[in-house]
Order: sequence, then structure tokens, then C-alpha cells
Amino acid sequence: MSIASRTLSLLLALLTTLAGCVDLSPSLRRDHAAQLAAAAGWQRVRLPTDRFVLTGYLPTTIPADNQTLTVYIEGDGLAWITGSVVSLDPTPINPVGLALALRQPQGAAAYLARPCQYVEGPDAKGCSTEYWTDRRFAPEVVAATDQAIDQLKERCHARQLVLVGYSGGGAVATLVAARRRDVTLLVTVAGNLDHRTWTTQHHATPLSGSLNPADAWQELQDVPQIHFVGGKDRVVGREVATAYASRFPANRRPKIQVVPAFDHTCCWPEQWPELFRQATD
Repeated sequence: MSIASRTLSLLLALLTTLAGCVDLSPSLRRDHAAQLAAAAGWQRVRLPTDRFVLTGYLPTTIPADNQTLTVYIEGDGLAWITGSVVSLDPTPINPVGLALALRQPQGAAAYLARPCQYVEGPDAKGCSTEYWTDRRFAPEVVAATDQAIDQLKERCHARQLVLVGYSGGGAVATLVAARRRDVTLLVTVAGNLDHRTWTTQHHATPLSGSLNPADAWQELQDVPQIHFVGGKDRVVGREVATAYASRFPANRRPKIQVVPAFDHTCCWPEQWPELFRQATD
């Protein structure tokens, strides 16, 4: 194992250990992601859009002949401190989406944070707590993500896309895929694909300001899809993916793959190279 690989593994272990600590400052959360990316030879990119400035990470060297870019969209991050206290900064403590991107086994990849994650000062323009609570999947969030993906695609000289979304990033990836014509594969990992089902299950307040991915089923019928679900996931379980898939005609339903031993965070990054190969074969 190379020094970079060992460093990356150590940082992943560190971030997993820190995942239960909600008192990490936003600057420390930003630094942890930067260290994780740097260990793999990736660098931060700033992606301004009409409404927000988004943060991405890209490999330092991008092949010039790349045709397909896989874009990984992060989860909801630290949206809440407790069940009733909203976080003031949604930057993830444990950036699973980034960890997945860094472990892609082949092909060009890029990482995209959600609006208001990993930003500060003027780059936090437009950020308010509604965008990581009830408006986390709002039309303006989807539009900003779509614009940022255009920039990543141009930077990487790609012609087509694979979108991978983790948790709430799965909802955003799905909503973005519904409005594009260059997505050859949609993959979600513990994805929140039907937030109405999700909030009902958890007896939570409905996400009244958000688009629901399940409502976009007609635009997604021709998009190849696979949705990974953890068999032990108590955050976004199989019922959410099943509710999404049930909206499609019986002969067009997307594939749901349950991984029995996994929960919402464990052990997706560690097993991602094999799962990615399964998704793209």
C-alpha cells in the first residue's frame, strides 16, 4: 500500500471516529475534508452559481480524453444538532459522499458538496437554515447543483455523466437527473428518494419547501438506475426506496439492492470499489 493510500485510510478512520462529535467547529470540518482529499491527490474547487457558491473536489490531474464523469453529491451533513436544534452550518462531520468519491476504482470522478456546506464569508451568500431543513431539496437547490455539475463537466472535458448521491444527496442527484439528458446512470447510496414516506415514517415535519424525487418518475423512466440500501439502516430504510420505485410502471422499476450488513454510514466507503463495479457493469 502506498503512503498516500495509508494516509487516506488513516484519515477515513479518524473521520469515522469523529462522526459522533457534534461540537466540531465548521473550520475543523472543512479542514478534515481538505486533508482527506489532499491525501488522495484531490483539490478544492469553487463553483459559483446563480443562488449559491458550491464547493467541489477534483483530482489534480484529469485525463484529457475523458468521456464520462462520475459526480458524487454529498448528504445532508450536520443539518440538526438535536431533534429540535438546527445546526448553524451543515458542513458534514463525516463526509461519506467524499469518501465514496475518493474510493472510485476507475474512471474520472468529482465531488460536489450541497449548498452552504464548506463555505464561509462571502461564499455563504444565500445560505439560511431553511436550505438544510425543509427546503433542502428546493428548486433553487436543484438548479444550483445542476449549474455546478455543468462546470465540473466542462472542467473534466466530459460528454456524459454518472450521478452518485449519498443520503439526501441521493434525492438531489435524482432530481438533477430528471432535468438532464446526459446522465447515463443514476446511483444512490442510502438515498432519500421519497421524502414524504421518510418524514411519515419518522413522524417528522414534512419537507414542505422541497421537491420530492418520487414525483419525477416520468422524467426518469429512461434513466438507468440502481439504488443501494443498507439492511440495517434506521435513518433511510428500504421502505423509502420501495415507495419511490413503486411510482414507476411495473416493467420500468429501477433496481434496489439491499446490502444486509450495512446501516446508514457503515460500511459504504470501505466496500465502495466493489459496489461501484457492480453498479457500472
